Amino acid sequence: MQFVILGLLLSGPLSLYDVHKRFRAGISLFYSASFGSLQRALTQLVSQGDVTVADDPASPRRKKLHSITADGRRRWREWMLDPLPEGADAETLMLAKVFQLGHLSSSEERRAVLDLARQRAAASLAELRALEAQLDAQEVPAEHRGVFRYQHATLDHGLRASELALSWIDELRAAER
Repeated sequence: MQFVILGLLLSGPLSLYDVHKRFRAGISLFYSASFGSLQRALTQLVSQGDVTVADDPASPRRKKLHSITADGRRRWREWMLDPLPEGADAETLMLAKVFQLGHLSSSEERRAVLDLARQRAAASLAELRALEAQLDAQEVPAEHRGVFRYQHATLDHGLRASELALSWIDELRAAER
């Protein structure tokens, strides 16, 4: 979540309420965060030196504005260019990176992020296909076929989602040329 917040701050200083509003306006489609978790993440970012906080001089209520530091920009860029991990969070992280891709100034860096996302999606698809081959090679006892049918349907969903992710990433990569 910290890197998503850093990406939001690349557009300019934001209050905690502004960060929360931005999450609700788009990021919440793939990444949920409570007001309290956003507040904790901002506090951590300030303590790490990635974000500064100051009173908004234009605010009569002394609203606090958070701004990204040079270290925060560097850490965000490094995170964007890091490979995606295996596991359940890979899709959420991929979406978070694509959502913020426009903040990278060079087309080469944007393509590099998309290439890393494609590698992760292709690896996931290969793993699911191997699992499908393994499952399809097994003899399923008649009394378990009803259960197996829906378990295999869940696997099929994963296969289709991975294929869609690859196609989507390929479209983004082609548009970046």
